[in-house]
Amino acid sequence: MTPARTRALSLGALALASALAVSGCASTPAESAPKKAAATEIDVKHVQGTTEVPVNPEKVITFDMASLDTLDALGVKVAGLPQQNVPEYLSEYAGEEYLNAGTLFEPDYEAVNAAEPDLIIVANRSAAAYEELSKIAPTIDLTLDWEDYLPSFRTNVETLAGIFEKEDEAAEALEEIDGKIDDAKELAADAGTGLIVMTNAGEITAYGTGSRFAWLHDELDLTPAIDDVEAATHGDPVSAEFILETNPDWLLVIDRDAAIGESGSTAQQVLDNEVIAGTTAWQNDQVLYLDSVPFYVVMSGIGAVNQMVDQITDGLG
Repeated sequence: MTPARTRALSLGALALASALAVSGCASTPAESAPKKAAATEIDVKHVQGTTEVPVNPEKVITFDMASLDTLDALGVKVAGLPQQNVPEYLSEYAGEEYLNAGTLFEPDYEAVNAAEPDLIIVANRSAAAYEELSKIAPTIDLTLDWEDYLPSFRTNVETLAGIFEKEDEAAEALEEIDGKIDDAKELAADAGTGLIVMTNAGEITAYGTGSRFAWLHDELDLTPAIDDVEAATHGDPVSAEFILETNPDWLLVIDRDAAIGESGSTAQQVLDNEVIAGTTAWQNDQVLYLDSVPFYVVMSGIGAVNQMVDQITDGLG
């Protein structure tokens, strides 16, 4: 073979090797492309609009005990809250390491602003403060819809789970609650009629459909003893004679004084009289004194809903 022929073959082999190398690099572009960055902010729809919220915010202040309850159940700690009347099962948050952010109705705006939160949560009792708090940090309003209680509760849980990437934990908790609700419905279907009352400073108010406790009728299928009770925040004032005339099979009682730490007559003392003693509920030992903390103070939240449904199931069972 001539030297010229040898040089030609060598150059051809080199060209082929270069072509294969280029072809190999071009065949796997995905390997060298950067991965899409995870979202750092999300748009959260809530009662008062849509707010851009950081994912996994580090410093959270909540003016909603139900949200505190749910976040704690999901393993998320808050930085601050109103520390007045913190439920016993959430008593950790009454400690000095947490910011006392005012009250549920009157935030300490100066303290909240100084804390530089990444997220603020308001709800039923604190919703009026939304606008002012929004000037400090991203704020969401998770006010509960009494007339659509369980779906509203579920939406709030899923909203918080989405912010803190706790979707799996939330789904598991909600599934457990759904099972408990099914059990409660079976018992309520055969329980007869029920009347929900609250005692407060020696007075009695009744609650029916459309009220803050209506979900016991609407969602658990407990037949209301009367339909025309006014859906007021603190119930429709009634007398012992009204309760006797209504004559429920079950009397479900919430003690507001006990809930907010006020002294005075207990619910048992208020209802213990000759008139109410004539009701079917009293005579059949079917007066159910509900824990006022989850029912009145917290109102919803993963922990509270579990407690409330358990109480109904245990009481009717």
